Amino acid sequence: MTSAFVTRDGSNWMPQYLTAIDDTTCIGCGRCFKVCSREVMHLYGVDDAGEILGPCNDEDDDFDGELNRMIMVVDHAGRCVGCGACARVCPKNCQTHVAADKVAA
Repeated sequence: MTSAFVTRDGSNWMPQYLTAIDDTTCIGCGRCFKVCSREVMHLYGVDDAGEILGPCNDEDDDFDGELNRMIMVVDHAGRCVGCGACARVCPKNCQTHVAADKVAA
C-alpha cells in the first residue's frame, strides 16, 4: 500500500494518532507527556471511586484530600501529529493509536 505520507527522504510513513489512554492501566508516570511536544495529554487526578477529579496543575494539588492516584488523559487529540513517541516510552502499553488512513474525516 502506498502512503500519502512521506518522510524527508521520501520513505513512506503512516502517522499513528493517539486517540485514547486506558485509565485502568495507566500509572500516571508522565513519560508520554514529557516526550510529547504538542501537549496532547495531561495528568489528571482520580478519586477512590475512579472518578476523574480534573487536571493536576502542580505537585501539591490533592483535590481537598480526594486524590487517590493520577492518570494521563487525552484532552487535545487534535494536536497529535502521529509521531508515536508517547507509545515508545509508555511502560504499560495503555495507549490506543489509529493510523491516519483509518481516521474519519
